[in-house]
Amino acid sequence: MLKPRQKTPDLSLNLVNGTEWTLSKQKPEAFTLLIVYRGLHCPVCKKYLEELQTKLSKFDDLGVNVIAVSSDTEAIAKETYEEWDIADVPLGYEFPIEEAREWGLFISKGIKKEPETFIEPGLFVIRPNQELYCASIQTMPFARPGLDDVIGAIKFVLDKDYPARGEA
Repeated sequence: MLKPRQKTPDLSLNLVNGTEWTLSKQKPEAFTLLIVYRGLHCPVCKKYLEELQTKLSKFDDLGVNVIAVSSDTEAIAKETYEEWDIADVPLGYEFPIEEAREWGLFISKGIKKEPETFIEPGLFVIRPNQELYCASIQTMPFARPGLDDVIGAIKFVLDKDYPARGEA
């Protein structure tokens, strides 16, 4: 299990725009915000990422680089990008299930029209040196941190130089 103030595993993923994203190559002013979503099959994820689209400039103003990732295939991720209103959200795909486990994420077996296996949601706030600041991990699509709450928390952390907690 990852703990705050611990270096996270490196992560390299392809993005739907044809580029590659690597965590260790990120140079945010304050943080990298890694949002893991379930995939195209999840209407709750759609709502969350579409809300993220409307708040990207607020994260940018705080010096936060944002990326959303799933274990979906390239084709499904591109379909997600085309169908959802997330034109400016960097969208990664094929996050390997085994790597997701290293991040402490939960894995589910699909039911109905879901993929055979997929990653449940998570949100990670990561310092520029790849140290975990905080994380929120879910076992299902509900009860994710509100994005306005995340923005407010990051403002507070930066203003008060508030240390990472939960490392004991």
